[in-house]
Amino acid sequence: MACNPRNMFPGTVYSNSDRKLDLYGDGIEVDYRGEEVSVENFIRLLTGRVVEGTPRSKRLMTDERSNILVYMTGHGGDEFLKFQDSEEISAFDLADAFQTMWAKKRYNELLFMIDTCQANTMTTKLYSPNIIATGSSAKGENSYSHHADSDIGVAVVDRFSHFVLSHLEGLNKTSKSTFQDFVKEFASDIFHSTPAARTDLSNRTINEVLMTDFFGGVSSVELDPIPITTTTTIQDEKTRLNDLKPEAIWKLSTSKWKIISSVNHDDSFTTSQSWIHLYWPQISSTFLLSFTLLAHFWAAHST
Repeated sequence: MACNPRNMFPGTVYSNSDRKLDLYGDGIEVDYRGEEVSVENFIRLLTGRVVEGTPRSKRLMTDERSNILVYMTGHGGDEFLKFQDSEEISAFDLADAFQTMWAKKRYNELLFMIDTCQANTMTTKLYSPNIIATGSSAKGENSYSHHADSDIGVAVVDRFSHFVLSHLEGLNKTSKSTFQDFVKEFASDIFHSTPAARTDLSNRTINEVLMTDFFGGVSSVELDPIPITTTTTIQDEKTRLNDLKPEAIWKLSTSKWKIISSVNHDDSFTTSQSWIHLYWPQISSTFLLSFTLLAHFWAAHST
């Protein structure tokens, strides 16, 4: 849309005729565009079955702790949504893709929203756990646009999407507004259709689900404890040293003092005390043996 030759404002996309907010402005990154927007690529993205060499920006890097929002809009009908006016994704395709995601632990909870004619029919085949779904119109109903931009000559937003945007603009990142609050505002005179929500697959009631669970960006960081590099314990070393000769113990103890000198200074004194306590009997016996041999050597040469 931004680069369509009929767009009088090239490189921009607006959802309102006053053109106050450019949806295609700075900071917006489009990962899939043009012919890349296909049913195959969409399903590959969801299920993680992307081709080898696909960059991270075109992968869905999620796991069993991730809450995922899937928002679809466009032309559709009874249990299908059109892609590029040339192919369709069916309600069965979407349901199986979500099930694959669940089996591969690619989400914790998933919110599916769709704005198209007969939108609610796209939610009827879903069967995977922890999914909440909502659509803009019932079977046999159309979904309508909200208003048009006279300069461009086309509608810039649909009624359901305009309602969603207006609702979210009244929230902030600390908002306690729930999905139930969102559904309560559904009214046929606003949409000229019958939007509905499906919640039977969710593990929570909709009054427990915050809108910010899906529309608020949160990054979590986990810090793993630093593993101890010394794999042998004092007791293990003591058992092993009992079987060594004094001269072997002396060589071993020399290497251990080097290890002690390289540990964290805050723990070096305590660690050194432990090693001294361990090695002192063997070291003292080595010193005694050395002094005895030296005394015999001195006596032999002095006579």
